[in-house]
Amino acid sequence: MPIYSATLALGSVSRLLFITSDASSSSSSSSSSNACSVSCCFLNHSHKSLAKKRTSLVYAASRVSNTDDLVQDSSSASTDQDRRSADWKLAKAYSDSGFIFDGMVEGYNSGGLLVRFHSLVGFLPFPQLSPSHFCQEPGKSVQEIAKGLLGSLISVKVIQADEENKKLIFSEKEAVWSKFSEKISVGDVFEARVGSVEDYGAFVHLLFPDGLYHLTGLVHVSEVSWDLVQDVRDILSEGDAVKVKIINIDRGKSRITLSIKRLEEDPLLETLDKVIPQDDSDGLDSLNTNDSSNIEPLPGLEAIFEELLQEDGIDDVRITRQGFEKRVVSQDLQLWLSNSPAINRKFTLLARAGRQVQEIQLTTTLDQEGIKQALQRVLERVP
Repeated sequence: MPIYSATLALGSVSRLLFITSDASSSSSSSSSSNACSVSCCFLNHSHKSLAKKRTSLVYAASRVSNTDDLVQDSSSASTDQDRRSADWKLAKAYSDSGFIFDGMVEGYNSGGLLVRFHSLVGFLPFPQLSPSHFCQEPGKSVQEIAKGLLGSLISVKVIQADEENKKLIFSEKEAVWSKFSEKISVGDVFEARVGSVEDYGAFVHLLFPDGLYHLTGLVHVSEVSWDLVQDVRDILSEGDAVKVKIINIDRGKSRITLSIKRLEEDPLLETLDKVIPQDDSDGLDSLNTNDSSNIEPLPGLEAIFEELLQEDGIDDVRITRQGFEKRVVSQDLQLWLSNSPAINRKFTLLARAGRQVQEIQLTTTLDQEGIKQALQRVLERVP
C-alpha cells in the first residue's frame, strides 16, 4: 500500500434470559465423546460425586416409610437443585478449560439454538454457529437451518457459565476454531465464499478438503484489489465464490486476515520491471528515461521535495526516470517506499498519479525506517 495518498488513508448479543429445565437423570450422565483423556477423568469424577449425592438422597428417602406427598416433593426438588448446581459447576469447568462438549439441539428461538447440557439448557446464538451451516444451503433462512438441526448433536464450547444469572452460552465457532485453526498457515490459498460485506471489507468463509466451510476471515477493503476500491460492494457480493490468500493469523483472538489482490503481482512491480526498463533501452510506454532534467514532477511533488531536503540525513532528491502504467490505479498522488535497501546511499521512492509513475532517488544516510519516518513528518507539513 502507498505510504501517502491525497484522498485515502493508508493502509449484540442482546440480553437474554436462560431458563434451566428439569431433565431426566439419564441426560445428566452423558459426557462429551470427544473430550481429551484429562477431561474424561475430570468428568467421571464429577459424575461419581454427583451419583453418590443422588444415591445417598434416595437411600435416605427410602428409610422413611411414612413420608407424605409434601415431603416427597421437597426431597425431589432438593435432588433436582443439587443436580443443577453440580452441572453449573461442570459448565464452569468446561468454560475455564476450553474443552469441547457435544450437546443435543432441543429447540430454537429468534436469536439462536437451545442446547442441552446435562440437566441444563443453554443458548447458542446464531452468530456463533459455524459458517458451514449457511454455506451448505445458502438459500435457507437461519430459522430453516435451526429447524433442521433439531435433535442433532452439535460440538460446542462453553463461553459463559453464570449460575447466579442463569446464563449458559455456547459457541460452535470456537469449537471449530480449536479443531481447524491448526491446519492453516500464513501463505495458504483457499477457495472461499463471501459472507457478509461491510464498508471496511468482506468476511469470507474458507473451504476445507472435507467440502465444508469451517473458518471465516476478513478481506480488508485495501486487500480486495490493486485498483482503487471506493466501495467493496462494487466488487464483492454475498455468496460470491472467490480465491483468497492467508496473510495473517491471530490465534489469540481467533482472527484470520485474508487477501484477494495478493494472488496477483502488484501492477506497480510490472511498471518497474517492464514499463521502465532496467537497461538503457526505451520500453514501449517509457518516457524520458535517459534525460531526467526534462521530466516535470507530478503535481505536489515539488513541495514534498523541498521539505525532504530540510530533513537531517537527506542530501539530495531528484527524479531519475518516468513511465506509464497500463491502467489507472489512482488519480491522486501516491508515494511508494521501495523495499530494497539503499545502495551507495541511494534510495528509491516511486510517485504515482493516474497512469504516470516517476522514480525518485534520495541521497541519504538514513536507513529504510529512518526514511519512512522522515516522509511521515514531511507529509504532515505539506498541505
